[in-house]
Amino acid sequence: MLRSLVPRIFRPATQSRFLSTQLAAGTASGSAPLPPPPAQTSQPSHAQPEQSLPYRVRRNTRGSIPVYTDIRNGGTRYLVLIRNVEGSVDALVQDLQTSLFPAGSNEAERMKISTNRQRHVVLSGGRWKHDVIRWLVKRGF
Repeated sequence: MLRSLVPRIFRPATQSRFLSTQLAAGTASGSAPLPPPPAQTSQPSHAQPEQSLPYRVRRNTRGSIPVYTDIRNGGTRYLVLIRNVEGSVDALVQDLQTSLFPAGSNEAERMKISTNRQRHVVLSGGRWKHDVIRWLVKRGF
């Protein structure tokens, strides 16, 4: 069966592509020139925080928000990590505690937040990765 596939895979191409000179001749004969490329902006596609916050969460090299999950103890302990926090980490922790979930809700009572190495925030008590990402995007990060 493999031998029957070999001739099809390594068969030389029967069609080849050539550059056409008709387009270049058409533009030289007086037709409208192509519009210039759009100007590039120095800002990335995601919005900058509008309000001046004492902290900033920088996106990773792929442009994603640096929120990760860490599952420990055989799946019984679920941690949400926020990395690349610059500025006042304590202010971010305070904002998360007050505005991520409504006060008095079951999630707000279960959520425990700690800091790690002064640049990372660790949330424990539930599976809140997507809630944290939505919260950060809503804040403009």
